Amino acid sequence: MRTHDQSVQDQFDSRAQAYLSSQVHAQGPDLAHAASLVKRALPATGQGLDVGCGAGHLSFALAPSLARVVALDPSPNMLATVGHAAIERGLPQIETRQASAESLPFADASFCLACTRYSAHHWLQVEASLQEMRRILEPRGYLLIIDVLGHEDPLVDTHLQSMELLRDPSHVRNRSDKEWHCLLGAAGFADIQLVQWPLRLAFGPWVARMRVSSERTSVIRAMQDAAPREVHEALAFESDGSFTARTGLFWARPAA
Repeated sequence: MRTHDQSVQDQFDSRAQAYLSSQVHAQGPDLAHAASLVKRALPATGQGLDVGCGAGHLSFALAPSLARVVALDPSPNMLATVGHAAIERGLPQIETRQASAESLPFADASFCLACTRYSAHHWLQVEASLQEMRRILEPRGYLLIIDVLGHEDPLVDTHLQSMELLRDPSHVRNRSDKEWHCLLGAAGFADIQLVQWPLRLAFGPWVARMRVSSERTSVIRAMQDAAPREVHEALAFESDGSFTARTGLFWARPAA
């Protein structure tokens, strides 16, 4: 039986190209907002760490404003994809490093930015990972977290988390706004700001990216069909299975 870390690596090692070309990951108002925040707040000589970089879209968006970006991920194939794409895009300031979020191989206060996008819902040790990101940040640095948000309503959230897990066995949890504020505060962050956007997930590409079996796909659709009206309305289910969640962007600083 595989460990969770092995499940994550198995899931994503063979899907690097699919995530590089995924419109959901390559585009979005959160990327533009993140780039604007970093450009305004950090010096051009700054160094950033992208934790759980996946196919590298956050690194690509922020690199033009920084002198160095380390794209870190446990998946070798994801890192190879990021490295090749960085060269093709003319972003030599991006370098790659293989490691997990809960054990960052860097000295204290090494970076002025620690960031992650669409990765934290896979983290088994989210508290330890946030503490590590706090550790490697300079006292005047910034934390940037982007992820799909869980829902405050338990009924809606149960359906959202269940669909996510059926689609992706490496899924742990989409945390809600309140959960994130508690986690960030406990990890030593303050001045927490949150911006949210609707995130429409087209059903076909959503299941295709993870090569979901026809059996699991049918179960997800059956769950949607059987869901009560409150869930249909909250997640805006469409006739083809597409639905709308929310992306949250958290911007914070180490507490004094």
